[in-house]
Amino acid sequence: MLRILDVDYMGEYKLRIKFSDGVTKLVDLKPYLTGEVFGELLDKSKFIQYGLTCVTIEWANGADLAPEFLYEIGTAA
Repeated sequence: MLRILDVDYMGEYKLRIKFSDGVTKLVDLKPYLTGEVFGELLDKSKFIQYGLTCVTIEWANGADLAPEFLYEIGTAA
């Protein structure tokens, strides 16, 4: 099972994410910040309020994304 081990905010809604398979990717989440829950995260002060769970990233408002999705949309860092 793919897990997120570390995450760093790189600015402009981009995260550098280290995955459990040893791969690190740069993930741009801005195109995905839509709708009621994720749209809130366009406020940068809310976007940076995230933490790691045992598997993925979760924001203070309860939003989270599957590590597999983040892996798929990321580019090599």
